[in-house]
Amino acid sequence: MSGFVLPPAPTPSVPVAGEETRFPVRRIFCVGRNYADHAREMGHDPDREPPFFFTKPADALLTGDADLPYPAATADLHFEGELVVALGAGGSDLSPDQAAGLIWGHAAGNDLTRRDLQAQAKAAGRPWDMAKGFDRSAVCGPIRRATGPMQRGRLTLSVNGEIRQDSDLSAMIWPVADIIAHLSRLVTLAPGDLIYTGTPAGVGALRRGDVATVAIEGLDPVTTRVV
Repeated sequence: MSGFVLPPAPTPSVPVAGEETRFPVRRIFCVGRNYADHAREMGHDPDREPPFFFTKPADALLTGDADLPYPAATADLHFEGELVVALGAGGSDLSPDQAAGLIWGHAAGNDLTRRDLQAQAKAAGRPWDMAKGFDRSAVCGPIRRATGPMQRGRLTLSVNGEIRQDSDLSAMIWPVADIIAHLSRLVTLAPGDLIYTGTPAGVGALRRGDVATVAIEGLDPVTTRVV
């Protein structure tokens, strides 16, 4: 019988709200510039852009309100509060109505970004991978089961108790079902995929000792202390 030459890595997972079980994660997709105010603060015209995506490794997850050691190779670590969508089924080339049926649940998340590395990559026309997909860069709170896409609800991110981002899910340029449908035309989606759906305006730097909390109406908040 054949086997592995190394022990297989453990499956990354996220807690499920109110349960002892965990949600196994296959892949992490992220949507760029999905709130008009954030697109403008980053110097882009949201009326001209279709949704675009980047990825993070599944093992970049940071869950359970765990502390975040300040990442290497950056002096400009940024927070980005977001709604996270967890898929319980898969498919490709889906309509928005079909895409809505894939949703297993939602969570509050924080798409951490090494902004200085991202700026350098943009200036050089290079990929963003090391700016977005570093260790512990995908903060995710407990996933709460759902029967369809969240379309509204207040989203805030506070740093040391001061609100820095404050918006509503209804302000998304591309709502959840449309995001999933568009992504399904690029890749075949599968159970266990997570989608970070974009961040509103107000992104900014985190420093050692800061405590960042993402809260979305109807979901469990997620808190991260930078150490």
